[in-house]
Amino acid sequence: MKAGNLYAFFVSVVLCALPAAADTPDKWIAKARAYLGNEAELNAITSIHFSGTMEAPGDIKIPAEIVFQKPYRQRITLRGPKVIEVTALDGYDAWQKRINAENPVQWQMVLLDALQVKRLRANTLENLSFYSTRELKDCTIQLGGELDVDGVSCVKLVFAHVGGVTFQRFFDKSTGRLVKTITENGTEIREEGEMLTAGVRFPRRVVNKAPNGNVTAISFDKVVVNEDFPADTFAVPSLQAR
Repeated sequence: MKAGNLYAFFVSVVLCALPAAADTPDKWIAKARAYLGNEAELNAITSIHFSGTMEAPGDIKIPAEIVFQKPYRQRITLRGPKVIEVTALDGYDAWQKRINAENPVQWQMVLLDALQVKRLRANTLENLSFYSTRELKDCTIQLGGELDVDGVSCVKLVFAHVGGVTFQRFFDKSTGRLVKTITENGTEIREEGEMLTAGVRFPRRVVNKAPNGNVTAISFDKVVVNEDFPADTFAVPSLQAR
């Protein structure tokens, strides 16, 4: 055996004897983030403002607005013909207000409980982090194996937040695209289509299928990033109508 061939032989033997590099969540998170946009574009986003239409059973279609702002602020506004419903998070405070659309001075407001606050905080963080482990400091991320979803070879990552709030996410192994998400209560979330804003991919439509089979969806016609919303957008309202 020639010297060159002998060297190649020993290199081959050594490489075959070494264990394969361990699969880690970081590897798949990097791929999922790269599918959405580059690091600079993703890290630059401090707020997201979605505008669109919510579709619910019974052929219900109403205007919907969703705002996420770092660090832990969220506001969802659904404008029905009779009731305007606002749900918001401001740090560790969360509230929901229902306003008579025909007579805004008539309204009801409740403060949300601790579990609801934890869910809203986790949801806000998930939407603004783009899976970044740097942003998800209080979240445990684990590999959940590989499987096919609708004929697509996927890797499963489980994002576990405090309070038992979890997101099982299934990513296309070849592209990093998010194929579906399952929450801790069994709700299945699918994203359809895409819009490119500030170099980042956002879904054009999000479909939620509850464990009881009910399906709701929000179709977005506009996504704006890095707006600066004043604090009172999210703060618990005063006793005066807003």
